[in-house]
Amino acid sequence: MAFLTEWFWFFLFLPLAALSGWIIGRRGGQRHGDTQVSRLSSTYFRGLNYLLNEQPDKAIELFLHIAELDKETFETQVALGHLFRRRGEVDRAIRLHQGLVQRADLSDAQRVQALLALGEDYMRSGLLDRAETVFTDLARIDQRAPQALKHLIGIYQAERDWEKAIDNARRYEEVTTEPMGKLIAQFECELAERHRTANSVDAARAAVARAYQADAGSVRAGIIEGRIESDAGNSEAAIRAFERAARHDPDYLPEVLPSLLAGYEQVGDLSGARAFLSEMCEHYRGIAPVLALTRLVERQDGVAAARAYLARQLKDRPSVRGEAALIDLTLAEGADASATLHDLKHITDQLLVRNPSYRCTQCGFGARTHHWQCPSCKEWGTIKPLLNYAVV
Repeated sequence: MAFLTEWFWFFLFLPLAALSGWIIGRRGGQRHGDTQVSRLSSTYFRGLNYLLNEQPDKAIELFLHIAELDKETFETQVALGHLFRRRGEVDRAIRLHQGLVQRADLSDAQRVQALLALGEDYMRSGLLDRAETVFTDLARIDQRAPQALKHLIGIYQAERDWEKAIDNARRYEEVTTEPMGKLIAQFECELAERHRTANSVDAARAAVARAYQADAGSVRAGIIEGRIESDAGNSEAAIRAFERAARHDPDYLPEVLPSLLAGYEQVGDLSGARAFLSEMCEHYRGIAPVLALTRLVERQDGVAAARAYLARQLKDRPSVRGEAALIDLTLAEGADASATLHDLKHITDQLLVRNPSYRCTQCGFGARTHHWQCPSCKEWGTIKPLLNYAVV
């Protein structure tokens, strides 16, 4: 892989070196140009020889020398900075790109390119404050600098400055026409969670409303709204919010079920809970609504009815968690095979402990607890409960 990378840079610098010689020849006269072209060619092929002998450091030094022979080789110097950054030599990339930014002879497009490269150097080195300054300046210089805005969004996400992340996401959407509603809704939900934690109920509700404006189908906004109303004692409003979230994306049903069922308990509407769970069993392939409905059947109709219902359901949707629940019900009935069932129960419980409960649909990251932003690929709203996961 490293060898192929060096060949990539070989083919990159070949036309750039030739172009440098052509420029020199045009500007300084044919004879002087021929001399410079010869020097560039000699230096270039020495660098190629270093690459072939797996001496990339010496090759880089020579390619840098090519750039120094003619200050107009802007693209060559930018490419060298990218090479330094890719190799982890961020300090050298920063020095090179700083030198470019300070040049007075750059065109506006070149200055934007140099600033963008410098900001990316700072990001790579973890100097987010400097990167923020560069990208902010760049956005002022060029109002249509989408890459700078995108980097600013990433910086403000890392700093958890959600207001600025929202502002830059909206600007990015205006510049590129790329829809940013779902991402903006996630940022608004972060604000809502912050306000909810601080007991600022009105501010939390306002943030949820803005999240819905950005993404009318935001599941997270529905979940947060349900929790806000539940905390405030508005059980019926909480039920509506949780049901809205579950209907929009049934994959999140396991996330809302405990709070949703608690809301039904508060208002004393177990028949409503059974009706909703029956509806979800038709639309959700996982085991969560089945297990929740089994608990309600057990409470209202007894253990035998619950065990019979669950056994029927497991024929169509086999599940380790469903098996564990069926074992519990069988043990509660006092069946003769208690000893065997106890052993099977122990094995099943061990399997459940080792399995992740959530998985990222983007990168496959597995987790025991839910994250709205994947710790691995950093995508938002991609971690969902596994189909056979349920907390009821």
